[in-house]
Amino acid sequence: QVQLVESGGGLVQAGGSLRLSCVAPRRTFSLYEMGWFRQAPGKEREFVAAASWTGGNTYYADSVKGRFTISRDNAKITVYLQMNSLKPEDTAVYYCAAKSRGEYDVWGQGTQVTVSS
Repeated sequence: QVQLVESGGGLVQAGGSLRLSCVAPRRTFSLYEMGWFRQAPGKEREFVAAASWTGGNTYYADSVKGRFTISRDNAKITVYLQMNSLKPEDTAVYYCAAKSRGEYDVWGQGTQVTVSS
């Protein structure tokens, strides 16, 4: 089954930074919109950020605007999420996803981000 592979999660203090990476399995993924989502314990999965296939258009949840930056390197078929000024409420499992057929239908296994206060 096609799957994305995330990495870069970990434990960080509030105010710190982390960069998540997501590697896609095939070059065709460079043509898809890519997004990051997160799910905190006891909560539903929520949208965090997305980038068009060129990376020229980016979208963010209000809760992360100005702190997180999504980018992509299509030559490496990799999408990044730079997270700065992290807060305890950013603690969650972060998932990468690809919109291959009009909706986010390809997902990774997730990477844990824990922000301590």
